Amino acid sequence: MRLFLVFAILWGLFYNVAYGKGSLDIDMKLKALNKPALKTIKSEDGDIIDCIDIYKQHAFDHPALRNHKIQMKPSIEFGTKKTTIPNNGSSELITSQIWSKSGNCPKGTIPVRRVSREDISRASSPSHFGRKTPHRYSFLDKALQHKGNFNITAEKITHARPKLRSEAVLIALGFNFIGAQSDINVWNPPRVQASDYSSAQIWLLGGLSDTFESIEAGWAVNPRVFGDSRTRLFTYWTKDGYTKTGCVNLLCAGFVQTTTKLALGAAIEPVSTTSQKQHYITVSMFLDPNSGNWWLTCAKNVIGYWPGTLFTYLKHSATAVQWGGEVHSPNVGKKPHTRTSMGSGQWASYLWAQACYHTNIRIKDYSMQIKYPTYLSEYADEYDCYSTKLHRKTYMSEPHFYFGGPGQNSRCP
Repeated sequence: MRLFLVFAILWGLFYNVAYGKGSLDIDMKLKALNKPALKTIKSEDGDIIDCIDIYKQHAFDHPALRNHKIQMKPSIEFGTKKTTIPNNGSSELITSQIWSKSGNCPKGTIPVRRVSREDISRASSPSHFGRKTPHRYSFLDKALQHKGNFNITAEKITHARPKLRSEAVLIALGFNFIGAQSDINVWNPPRVQASDYSSAQIWLLGGLSDTFESIEAGWAVNPRVFGDSRTRLFTYWTKDGYTKTGCVNLLCAGFVQTTTKLALGAAIEPVSTTSQKQHYITVSMFLDPNSGNWWLTCAKNVIGYWPGTLFTYLKHSATAVQWGGEVHSPNVGKKPHTRTSMGSGQWASYLWAQACYHTNIRIKDYSMQIKYPTYLSEYADEYDCYSTKLHRKTYMSEPHFYFGGPGQNSRCP
C-alpha cells in the first residue's frame, strides 16, 4: 500500500510537470493573444474575428512600445506606377476577406482572428507558436562589402543545401530601398503537409547575415498555425534572423494595426485556378520618412505599420528586397523530400494561368522614384523542387516573375 502511495505521488508530480505547466503556459498565451472583444464576428469559414480596442492591441505589450503614440495614417503614400495586367482583363484584384461578409468592426477597433487552444497546442511549445526557425542570408554581408555589386546567384550556390526552408525568389540588392511592392497571384498550393507552410510574399531585408532584420507580407498556407489548408493573408517581422524576436501576424507584440477592413491571418478568396481567371493581391511596404515607421498596404487598404523603434538597420532603409515563395518543412533538402508545393504547385516555366507570379514589381529609394529595379537576380534553393522564371511576353510588356513547383517529384525524390 505504501509503495502504491509513493508511486501515485510520483506520478502526480510527473503529470503536473509534464502536462500541468504546459496547460498553464497555453492558458497564459491565450490570455495574451485573445484581447477583450468589443464585438465578435463569426465568419462562414469557421474563423472567429474579435473587434478589439485599437489602443489595447497586442503591439503595446512590447516594452519598446509602452508609450508609443499610434500613427493613424502614413504621412506619405507609396504611390503607384503600374501597367495594366495583360490577358484581356482575366485578372481580378482581391479587396476583401471572407469574414467581412458576416459583419464589420466599428471605428476605433481592429479585427483580430481569435486563437484557439488547439492552434497553440500544435506548436512545439507556446513560446514557439507562430515563429520561424533561425536562418542566415549570407549574401547580406557581401552586399555591404561590395555595395550591392556582385553576383548573388554564384554567392548563394557556394553554400550548403537549405535547412528547413526552400526559397524561389527574385532578388534586388542596394543600399537605400525604402519601399517595395508587387501584385501577388493568389493560389491554394496543393499537398501542404501538416508540419509545413508554403508562402508567396515580399521580403525587405537589412543588417548582417546571422542577425538580419526583415519585414514580410503576402499569403500563406500554414496548417500548423491555423489548423487548415486555407490561403491566408500574413505578415512577419524579425530583428535577429528569426532567433528570438518577431512572429507571424499579431501573435506577438510588434506590428501596429490601424485598419478595420482586413484581419491578418484571415482567409483570402477567391483563389486562382488553372486556365481560368487569375486573382491577385497588391502588397506594398514603404518607409514613412517623417515617422520612421514601415507601412503595409494590401488590397487597397492601409493595414498598419511596423514601428521603426523595433529595428536598428531597417530604421533607415533595406539592403535587399526579395519577391517569390518559400516552403518551410523538416523534410526540405532530404530524401524523401516534402510533398508540399509552392505557388500553384506547377513549374515556373508553365507561365500564365498555370504558374504563380509576381508582377508590377517595383522598388522605391531615396530618389523617391517608384521604379522597376535596375539589377535583379533569380535564385532557387532547390531548382529541381521549386523553380523560377522572369518572363516578358513581348519586349515592351510588363515582366512577370513566375515561381513555384510541386516539391517531391522524380527530379526531387
